[in-house]
Amino acid sequence: MSHHKVVLLLGSNLGDRKKNLETAINKIEEGGNQILKISEFLTSEPVEFASSNIFCNIALIIFTDLSPIRLLEQIKSIEAEMGRVNDSKISGGYTDRVIDIDIVTFNWLNFSCERLEVPHRKHIFEREFSKILLKDFI
Repeated sequence: MSHHKVVLLLGSNLGDRKKNLETAINKIEEGGNQILKISEFLTSEPVEFASSNIFCNIALIIFTDLSPIRLLEQIKSIEAEMGRVNDSKISGGYTDRVIDIDIVTFNWLNFSCERLEVPHRKHIFEREFSKILLKDFI
């Protein structure tokens, strides 16, 4: 039985955005995680960078047996497999992307390291699209 309750936010602004999100959800589940709840799709303008490509976003609640870092590694592997080439933590800025998967909360853990910070404060407190998606999730 999976024992960590995690909230994820997914976004895509390249290609078939809804299909990209559905593919990522399937890969998250195939990775041994249980999907508990899925939000409605929400479109939004890019945040913190300029682009004419509109995002399609979705929130998930999952149960996982993975640690925060192992889950992050799984998510980054899914992003790479789906064609994401630039990671904002590595490149230092945001760009258009096929898929973006963020860990928003992990149980009630407060955790910070070079690669991961939970809770994801920008999604919880700053980004309007995130607040809309997360209103029934946190």
